[in-house]
Amino acid sequence: MSSAAMQPEVLHTSIGDFPLHEYRLGLGGWRWSVLHTEAMLTNAEESSFFQERLPYGVALWPSAIALAHELVARGDDFRGKAVLELGAGTGLPGIVAASLGARVVQTDRQELVMSVCKRNGQRNGVDSIDHRLVDWTDWNDARRYDWIIGSDILYGEAMHPHLRHIFETRLAPGGRLLLSDPFRPTGLPLLERMEADGWKVSMTRWSIGEDEPRAIGVFDVRPPAVTAR
Repeated sequence: MSSAAMQPEVLHTSIGDFPLHEYRLGLGGWRWSVLHTEAMLTNAEESSFFQERLPYGVALWPSAIALAHELVARGDDFRGKAVLELGAGTGLPGIVAASLGARVVQTDRQELVMSVCKRNGQRNGVDSIDHRLVDWTDWNDARRYDWIIGSDILYGEAMHPHLRHIFETRLAPGGRLLLSDPFRPTGLPLLERMEADGWKVSMTRWSIGEDEPRAIGVFDVRPPAVTAR
C-alpha cells in the first residue's frame, strides 16, 4: 500500500484542517467504527483540548461511549422505538440505537458536525437515520419520541430551560430520557431540579478508558406520572 493511501482523511473547516481518526467499538457481537477529530478519554486530554481552538462537536467524548454501552446493555428496549438524539456529534449512540432496530432522528446545530455524523452512519451501513439541523432555542420538530438520548449535553446552564422544554413536550406517552454525563457540576443541577418536580431519575455508572478511566453516569429519566381525572 502506498504512503498516500495511508494518509488519514482530513476535515476541512473555517478554523483549519483536522485529520480524522477512527474509533472502533465492539459490544455484544456488534462492531461499529466512527471518525472523529480527537478522543477526549481522559481529564488531561480534555483540558488540553479546551486550551486549543478545536471543533469540539466532532471530537469523541467518553459520555458517547458510555451511552453506547448502555444502549447495547438494554438491547430490545429500543427495537421498533422512535429515538431522538440531541447534540449527536460523531453520532455513535444514535448509530448504535439504529443498529438495535430503533427509528432514529439525529440532530445537531452545526452543519460541519452533521456531515461527519452522516458519514459515520454510512460507514456503519446504517442508512435509515434521519439527520436534522436544529437549534434547541428554536425547536420546530412536532414529533414525539419513545426515547430522547444525549451524551454530555447538559454542560451549558443557559440551555437548560430549552432542553427541559424539549424533554417535556417531545416525549411520547410512556417515553423516557437516557442521558450520559461525566458528572459536570453545571449539568447535574438540571436533573436535580427535574427530580424535585417529580421526574424519576436512576443512574448506571460506567468507567470509560484504560489508563485513566473516566466515571460517566447514564441517567434514565422518567416523566412524572400523569394523574387521571
